[in-house]
Amino acid sequence: MKLSQFKYRLPEELIAQSPSEERDDARLMVVNRKDGSIENHEFREIINYFDDGDLMVYNDSKVFPALLYGNKEKTGARIEVFLLRELSEENKLWDVLVEPARKIRIGNKLYFGDDDSMVAEVIDNTTSRGRTLRFLYDGPHDEFKNELYRLGSTPLPAYIKRESTPEDSERYQTIYARHEGAVVASGAGLHFSREILKRLEIKGVGQAFITIHSGLGNYREIDVEDLTKHRMDSEEMVADQELVDKVNATKDAGHRVCAVGTQVLRGIASAVSMGGHMKTYTGWTNKFIFPPYDFTVTDALISNFHLPYSTMLMMVAAFGGYDLVMEAYRKAVKEGYKFGVYGDSMLII
Repeated sequence: MKLSQFKYRLPEELIAQSPSEERDDARLMVVNRKDGSIENHEFREIINYFDDGDLMVYNDSKVFPALLYGNKEKTGARIEVFLLRELSEENKLWDVLVEPARKIRIGNKLYFGDDDSMVAEVIDNTTSRGRTLRFLYDGPHDEFKNELYRLGSTPLPAYIKRESTPEDSERYQTIYARHEGAVVASGAGLHFSREILKRLEIKGVGQAFITIHSGLGNYREIDVEDLTKHRMDSEEMVADQELVDKVNATKDAGHRVCAVGTQVLRGIASAVSMGGHMKTYTGWTNKFIFPPYDFTVTDALISNFHLPYSTMLMMVAAFGGYDLVMEAYRKAVKEGYKFGVYGDSMLII
C-alpha cells in the first residue's frame, strides 16, 4: 500500500487537547469485521462485547517525565531536551533529542532547574537532532534519577498544542503502568478505570500484560510513498512466560484475545509462534505492520483514533481491513469523535 492511501480530512478541532473528566468517559465506535457494521456506543459498554474466558492484553509500560528545559552555558539560550533512553547508569549517559539542535555542539554544557541544580555536558552527536548527554551528578543513581524526573515534565505529543500540567502526569499514564521506559502513552489503555477492570474481572475476562516501551518513532513522519521502504524505530519489549501461557491457553480453549492498543497488537505479532500461539520474547522489535497482514493470535483490538499518515492508523487498517477502517474514520469525523491520545476509542471485533 501507499502512504497517500492513509490521508483523510481531520479538522483540527477534533484533535483532543485534554483528557476527559473521567477515564472511561469516552465514546466507543464498534466496528464488526464480519458484517461490516459500524455502531456508536460509550466506552463503559466495552464489557458487553467480551465473555467469560476471553483475555485482554495490556501494555504495562510506564511513561516517564522525559521533557526538560535547560539553558545553554554563557548564552543562556533556552533548550528543549527530550530524554529518549538511558545508555549508562554508571556514567549517567542519556540519548536525547535537543531543540533547537543548531545551537548545541559537542562540549556545550546545559543547566537545568531554577538553581542550575543539574548540569549536563554534550559528548556526542548521533543524528541531526540527537545528542548524547553526560549528566554531571555526584550522588547515587537513585537520587540522580529522582532529581532528573523532578525537573522533567510529561512528554505530550506535538499535536497537543499546550504545555503539560500536573494533571497530565497522572492522566497520560495507564492505571496499570509499572515498568518505566516509555515516552508515548497507550491511548487505548488510558480509558480503563478501576471500575471497568473490576467489571471485566467479574465477568470472567482475563488480563495479561506485555511490556513495550513506546518511543517517538510512532510519531516520526513517513517520508516514502512506498510503505515497504519505511523502517520503524526499534522498541524494547518483554513478552514473558506468564503472558504466553495465558494467551496460548485462551486460544486453545477457543476464546478471544484482545489487544489493548496498537503497540500491544505489534508486540504480540512480534512474538508469534506456530499454530496461532505466542512464544516468549525479550529484546527489540522494529516490526512495521500495514495492510495486508495476517494476524494469527489477536482476535479483537481496542484503539484510539489516530492522525492521518500515522503508523498506528496503518496497524488499525491492517487489523480491521483498509476499506472498513477508512469508512469508520470518515464516519468518526462526520460525527465529531475526538482523535489522538486523549480522544475517543474504537473496538474492532
